[in-house]
Amino acid sequence: MSAVSSLYHIVINTHGRKMTLPDSITENLYRYITGVARNKKSTIMAINGIENHVHMLVELSPTIALSDLVRDIKQASSKWLKGQPECTMFDGWGKEYGAFSCSSRDTEMIKKYIANQRVHHRTNSFENEYQRMVLLSGNEWNEYRLT
Repeated sequence: MSAVSSLYHIVINTHGRKMTLPDSITENLYRYITGVARNKKSTIMAINGIENHVHMLVELSPTIALSDLVRDIKQASSKWLKGQPECTMFDGWGKEYGAFSCSSRDTEMIKKYIANQRVHHRTNSFENEYQRMVLLSGNEWNEYRLT
């Protein structure tokens, strides 16, 4: 059997980065997203966020394309969220997403970063956080990435 390790730090934001993910549903939302990934033979190692975005550390199955997994997570969770009485303001996920490859050496650091989203966002906006991540990954920044 081949040895494959495909770790990604994935970030998805709500449409327009609106604060439409209430705390009251996040535990169930994260459980739902974890199940979608599991059905695609991928593993969510950490998941957390705030009202306008979600971070995930994902071990991607070698049998699925990254874009297919993110598409499936966004589609399934969007439908689920729209069925929740607490989420009447949720109108979907943003068009884009961020997926940053990770080394297995960095797993614990990334898990801690994801776990501390509430604390982190007391002083840092999602927009600044995301721009920093994009630039550190070697990609160019443009505002379209926030759509």
